[in-house]
Amino acid sequence: MRVEIWSDIACPWCYVGKARFEKGLAGFAHRDEVEVVHRSFELDPGRAKGDIEQVVDMLAQKYGRTPEQARGMEANVAANAQAEGLGYRVEGRDHGSTFDIHRLLHLAKARGRQDELLTRVYRANFAEERSVFDDSVLADLAVEAGLDGDEARAVLADPEAYADDVRADEREAAEFGANAVPFFVLDRRYGISGGQPAEVFAQALEQAWKDREVPGLTQVGGDAAACDADGACEVPQQKVSDQRV
Repeated sequence: MRVEIWSDIACPWCYVGKARFEKGLAGFAHRDEVEVVHRSFELDPGRAKGDIEQVVDMLAQKYGRTPEQARGMEANVAANAQAEGLGYRVEGRDHGSTFDIHRLLHLAKARGRQDELLTRVYRANFAEERSVFDDSVLADLAVEAGLDGDEARAVLADPEAYADDVRADEREAAEFGANAVPFFVLDRRYGISGGQPAEVFAQALEQAWKDREVPGLTQVGGDAAACDADGACEVPQQKVSDQRV
């Protein structure tokens, strides 16, 4: 069974959702028969390379919030991340174009190291004092993930390398009607939107495994925290603990 996950490195709910999905997958009896593929989705596709600003400043300006309110938004996400055992820095994080990161993730996919690189990029972006919008940092992360440093740097230096793969992922997300991430597709049969609780993913995996011959895409799970196509990443009113498949 294949699970495809559309996400963006700038999306905190993608970071949290990945951890929750992995907890759900860990308890799945057929987990060794599940292939996980990460797909590209840019929350800020119009942002130019090199246009980098602090996350708190971006949130305050984009949503008409005060800096204190923007910090509160970040603190809310941080609490959810920490509940999953993840590090999260409320202050000092950068925001920029993620297109080059997605291109590098496609190289990692081709070399069988995609999850390793994504895990390191998430950690660097949300938990560590490392800007993932710096090519030298990205190259270092690629090496840490098991990629060849020279090959990673060559991809970053060529703006067309794996660009078509990124755009193809984004077109496919639009065809599925995905307007928020993370967005999970299980065996092209079930769609799950948002950073759902681990038990929702566990139930969905069980259901998808049983219904492997059923055609079409069915949405499962209620509303959950996600980052929409406008980049909004707020916590929904409904408590995620009340959601079920």
